Amino acid sequence: MSENQVIYQPDITAHLEQARDLSWQHFGKKISFYLPGMFTYNDMTGRYPAVSITGDECALMCDHCKGKILSDMVRTDTPDLLVETCQKLEKKGMIGVLITGGCNSKGELPWEQFIHAVKKIKETTRLLVSVHSGFVNGDQAREMKEAGVDQALIDVIGDKDTFETIYHLPFGPKQMEQCLFRLVDAGIEVVPHIVCGLNHGRIQGEADAVSIVSLFDVKKLVIVSLMRLTGTPLHKSILPGTIDVANIIVKARMKMPATKINLGCARRRGDVSLEVLAVKAGINSIALPSDEAIQQAEEYHLDIRYQKTCCSVSADFSTPGWQLTAEK
Repeated sequence: MSENQVIYQPDITAHLEQARDLSWQHFGKKISFYLPGMFTYNDMTGRYPAVSITGDECALMCDHCKGKILSDMVRTDTPDLLVETCQKLEKKGMIGVLITGGCNSKGELPWEQFIHAVKKIKETTRLLVSVHSGFVNGDQAREMKEAGVDQALIDVIGDKDTFETIYHLPFGPKQMEQCLFRLVDAGIEVVPHIVCGLNHGRIQGEADAVSIVSLFDVKKLVIVSLMRLTGTPLHKSILPGTIDVANIIVKARMKMPATKINLGCARRRGDVSLEVLAVKAGINSIALPSDEAIQQAEEYHLDIRYQKTCCSVSADFSTPGWQLTAEK
């Protein structure tokens, strides 16, 4: 048996089929493959880059990241630099931008300094703007909406212990639920992300995170999984099992049949088995797909589209193939 083959447990096989049928009922036999702007794939680069409004600085220093992810992003740590950078990105043919950054000790980003810059970006460019919101209050959520933020991305954690030990935050799922309510109530499109295995590879609270997200009318949910980053406390942790992550995808579909579910880019590289299982579960999109995932979609005779943005983006910039996307 090759390393890319999977021994399917009978129960997961039945559940995958049930989830797939439900997905196809709501969305048809379709799938999209995405190339975000932070990655190069087969000598191609996405057109939706990420920029950090705090550079590589983060006070929260979560155990799974320790600010490492920020170091590869474009530094835009002043409002003027943020605007200037985004204007240049548009001239280079970018479709949009993901604005992110490190958090303070309360899990918040410095939006009070940058929200007017975001508004200027929307006024002077045609870029779509996604933000990693962090924890926001009601006024901040409304200011994001008024500034023209197209969507807010936020990690949803369903386990208090994970909040405290991994995120170093002295609160839990209830506060997460309140934050989601503020963003949705402000009228912003919210794209929740659930990180499977965040607590040292253990599946602990992910199903509860799905339940929290299901309380809200969201268009998309992104499922990702723990990545072992060198220099972080979790770089030698076990990784969540492929079947375990697939089960979370299935649970999400059962809870939210009318929500698009995506397998995001922040996951272990080379886990072909997970991608194939995701297609078998009727996933609506995959970022950075393997050849095997594409082949599985072809075997199902799915309508396949390709798009060089973050998988969270709802706007359709897709084409029938990667090679055509750069011309659009």
